[in-house]
Amino acid sequence: MSNLLVSLLLLAFAACGQEGATPRQRAEPTTAALPVGITRVADPSQVCMVNDQFMGRAQIPVEVDGRTYFGCCPMCKDRLNSQPEIRTARDPVSGQPVDKAKAVIVQDATGKVLYFASEDTLRRYRG
Repeated sequence: MSNLLVSLLLLAFAACGQEGATPRQRAEPTTAALPVGITRVADPSQVCMVNDQFMGRAQIPVEVDGRTYFGCCPMCKDRLNSQPEIRTARDPVSGQPVDKAKAVIVQDATGKVLYFASEDTLRRYRG
């Protein structure tokens, strides 16, 4: 067989193998593509969850009901302990309440953070 014929057969087999594959079987990126100017917050301890701001360094951990929240100062620490509404945000896509300790967190170019209930709602976010 010629090299051209072998190459064509290999391409046909490769295409054929992908036809019946489900989306989970195909190679896909594991993280959502984010809008320009939005980046994922890898370390939630660097977020003041009272001011909803990325601080770039470790904040004061506040444990409430087995979950850890973070504040930038003693006042934020007190508010996280005493005001349950401070510990939640609204998912910008679904509008549902999100526990900040469990959220998928992203930041914009100014460091302002957004909290998402899931990777799915983050994927649907259009900024």
